[in-house]
Amino acid sequence: MEYLDGLELNGVSELLCHNGCKNENTVQQQQQVKRGEAARRKAEERRAGAMQSAYSNILYAVGEDTEREGLLKTPLRAAKAMQFFTKGYHQNIDDVLNNAIFEEDHDEIVIVKDIDMFSLCEHHLVPFFGKVVQERLTKQIATAIFEALQPAGVAVVIEAAHMCMVMRGVQKINSRTMTSTMLGVFREDPKTREEFLALTKSI
Repeated sequence: MEYLDGLELNGVSELLCHNGCKNENTVQQQQQVKRGEAARRKAEERRAGAMQSAYSNILYAVGEDTEREGLLKTPLRAAKAMQFFTKGYHQNIDDVLNNAIFEEDHDEIVIVKDIDMFSLCEHHLVPFFGKVVQERLTKQIATAIFEALQPAGVAVVIEAAHMCMVMRGVQKINSRTMTSTMLGVFREDPKTREEFLALTKSI
């Protein structure tokens, strides 16, 4: 590594380096990433172990023989499934977008419709699924899009079948829940909001 002479800047002597410095920083960043990934894997293993034990206890509590052949690996499989269902807790919008944001000279409404989605009801931990056009999940999606893209407005509509209503409670197979969140111009301008809602019904 080669160093230049020290410079006196604001009373602080600083050494400026070149060539090797950039390489050193890159190596350090790679090491940090590896350490972070290792820590994340260990944390996932700990959570999986805790969930596996919990599922074993649930099976025992409902009267099942947790030692019978068909259930020997069920707690592990259920734990892995739950980790997959809830992986969004450990993701952020930057990872999901992966720098796929592009400037466009476009000032009209853009609609992305019929995005398949599924999640778990926070009240009973049973699935719900449906379509997203672009309750709390709706607001979270709208806020994430608004913060990442900084558009004039964001409108999100979710229509979903909640299994906690289909399998229990009202027990209506065709019952569906619709929620919406409007931000920016969609919230402030009734005409823009009406145009969006009309478009979502017509396509």
